[in-house]
Amino acid sequence: MNYIKFPATFCTVALLATSAFAAVSEQEAARLGKDLTPMGAEAAGNADGTIPPWNPEGPAVPASFVAGSDNYVNPYPDDQPILTINAGNWQQHADKLTEGTKGVFEKLGSAGFEMKVYPSRRDSISPDWLYKNSRANATGATLVADGLKIEGNYPGTPFPIPASGAEVLWNHLVRYGSDHTLDYATYYVGSNGKPVLSTIGDLTNVFPIFKTPDEPVQDSWVKLRINYSAPARRAGEILLVHEPGSDFTEGKGRRAWQYLTGQRRVRLAPAVSFDTPNPGVAGTSTYDDSFVFNGSPERYNWKLIGKQEIYIPYNSYDFVFQTKVEDALGEKFLKPEFIRWELHRVWVIEGDLKDGARHLYGKRRYYVDEDTWSAIAGETYDGRGNLWRVHYVYPVNLYDIKSRYDFAYGTYDLLQGIYNINTKPIPGKFKNGVDRGDKYFTAKGMARGGIR
Repeated sequence: MNYIKFPATFCTVALLATSAFAAVSEQEAARLGKDLTPMGAEAAGNADGTIPPWNPEGPAVPASFVAGSDNYVNPYPDDQPILTINAGNWQQHADKLTEGTKGVFEKLGSAGFEMKVYPSRRDSISPDWLYKNSRANATGATLVADGLKIEGNYPGTPFPIPASGAEVLWNHLVRYGSDHTLDYATYYVGSNGKPVLSTIGDLTNVFPIFKTPDEPVQDSWVKLRINYSAPARRAGEILLVHEPGSDFTEGKGRRAWQYLTGQRRVRLAPAVSFDTPNPGVAGTSTYDDSFVFNGSPERYNWKLIGKQEIYIPYNSYDFVFQTKVEDALGEKFLKPEFIRWELHRVWVIEGDLKDGARHLYGKRRYYVDEDTWSAIAGETYDGRGNLWRVHYVYPVNLYDIKSRYDFAYGTYDLLQGIYNINTKPIPGKFKNGVDRGDKYFTAKGMARGGIR
């Protein structure tokens, strides 16, 4: 792969950051809002114009969008594919494909997998207070405790000018999000090409970390609750997760609870983490595969590989909000006509399993969008170094509230020949805001809502 080279000063900082995780200088931080966007991306486009400059105004709200409906429609209805990458030409574009995407073409190209590439749109914007906090974090936030805790950070991007793989990963782990609820149906497609319903759920996400933007981070990044209604064997189950906003040290990381109808009580669920098979996708990927990666970074040594121009899923509004998931399921992969790909700059990071640590994956690689700090693509390898699972997120901007939805994601298992898609909203069932109180996100609240 061809990675963007960093200047010598960056390399020096990167070497220091592996041990000290130091904040950047005031001189470096002054670039934010100038040649760098307030979030730390390169404001300019690329040399050949295939990646445009960042648009600080955000996308134009489509005339067909009904304010308050939360039924998001495509703001780029006139865009047409400028390139189709398929089995016959993918090797010509290999320098702009993730390693996982190359693996998908090698495995599934002959079956018809292809990528429809559209004009790149850099219209993601965030609230001004988030920009202000990210600027303060650039010189004030530091990683401590072997990269498991951030000190001195305010709600925002903790490391807008990152100098280590761990910093990039943390930017993803606490990226900006807004409260929402949705109903979703999750499927996996077996090696026989048949779709299997694995979950119907009611998902509610609140982001406490962003409720007090003028105060240092002290609360959870997200509190997530899922009420399951199908299939029949899972109906009535409830899952609650509190994900930390800055601290994964011992006793301070994720807390999770489950309500199981057979037991009729709420139990702490420490196994809802790491490489435990995720029942939400019938065990076809792990809990920490959710959203490409989530949870504690503690079991891996993370390194920053560099920056690269890569084709990634982006702005697939019709797929995320307007399409029934059943209609997009092909026998081996999501039907290509539903997925929009764009060329974007991404940070590339790798995690190698630490000596003595246990996990199904020996290595993980992720591609983190420079504009949003969301990991959009990734791949995971087994203990023998074989490419195993390839992960994609299908992100969209919530253009009326300066936020985004990047919780629709899926995994291709190249070794078993199966794939899944998770937390894609059922059309018309996505809603910004949450009308449930704090008690809803407690163990007692789960008990009150459980089926007796």
